[in-house]
Amino acid sequence: MAYKIDNAIVKKDKNGKVTLIDPENIFKDEDAFIAIKSDDLITIQLLINGILTNDFKSWRELGKIPENEPLKSLFVRLGYSKEDIANLLKEF
Repeated sequence: MAYKIDNAIVKKDKNGKVTLIDPENIFKDEDAFIAIKSDDLITIQLLINGILTNDFKSWRELGKIPENEPLKSLFVRLGYSKEDIANLLKEF
């Protein structure tokens, strides 16, 4: 079972004005938003799906992770191969 995070696109024009692009009106009643880079959002969604199927042994073994380390590096630290990540993307 794949876990889905509701999301929309936040677009900034050359003058810095931000526009919410939400064709399905998922956020029509919301007052505040958080913008996350699209590749980070996909990574977060994949990690959530991984957490749902993980026995958490690997998570305990991660230890302290430096703050400046990219989120994507968690896949490698957790022992996921390229094939594992491709399978997670197929479940998306």
